[in-house]
Amino acid sequence: MTLPSQKVLVANAVCLLGLLWLYGGDVHDALQARTAEASAFLDPPPFVRPMVVLGLGAVALGVTVWGLLRRRGDDFKGYRLLPVLLVGALFVDLVFAEPRMPLKSVDLATMSLQYFQELAQQQTTSDSVPVDPAALRSVLDKLPGRPPYLVRGQPAGAYALQVRQDCEGPVRSAPGLEPGTFIYCVAPGKKAAWISLVGLPAERRFGTPDVVSVDGEARFLVVQPLPPEEEESPESPTSSPFRGGGSQPPPPPKPGGEGQDARPAP
Repeated sequence: MTLPSQKVLVANAVCLLGLLWLYGGDVHDALQARTAEASAFLDPPPFVRPMVVLGLGAVALGVTVWGLLRRRGDDFKGYRLLPVLLVGALFVDLVFAEPRMPLKSVDLATMSLQYFQELAQQQTTSDSVPVDPAALRSVLDKLPGRPPYLVRGQPAGAYALQVRQDCEGPVRSAPGLEPGTFIYCVAPGKKAAWISLVGLPAERRFGTPDVVSVDGEARFLVVQPLPPEEEESPESPTSSPFRGGGSQPPPPPKPGGEGQDARPAP
């Protein structure tokens, strides 16, 4: 009896590491998402499927070790189990991944932020921005879908709104608020309003909810009064520091589509 060749041993070691990296990471994400205060996932990460793959991997590893202890050569079919399991698991993943939405939570949060700004901009006049909470909450009913985050392993509820007065700038930190809460911060004299959204920073997938940010810069949009000439012409574009828009907001973002990124103001 002889030991298997180095090529067989390396192939099995690579497949074992691949299984641990891919499916061990999935199990870790699933467990952490179920306990974290907020998670940057649209739906709870799968738990059963990766656990089944890891269980089968443990069986395949046991057979491989048995073959090594018995000093079986390359013709021992047990040495093929780990490579076959990895390829089969990746094929199943490919099938299940087909309907998944490719956009990340921060991308969908940015699209919701843009859409809210477009709708709020429609309520502006030539000298002030909207400040009535009831009118602004009606905008929430027009937003598609739900916040793209999990709260302790469960999908976040409907979008919420908090209106703040006499602000000197956008809110950059909002501890204690639930993911999906829009913060509408009105400047003195109703001359502008900054809109932020509570979620998670782009660099974190788990943690305490806070204002959506990228590279440490909070993302926000501005609502401003319409100049008189634009108020008189319904076809004139509304004022926006990040993107132009007509008198009607763009259609809601569709799953799988590409969203326009709102860059943080300096």
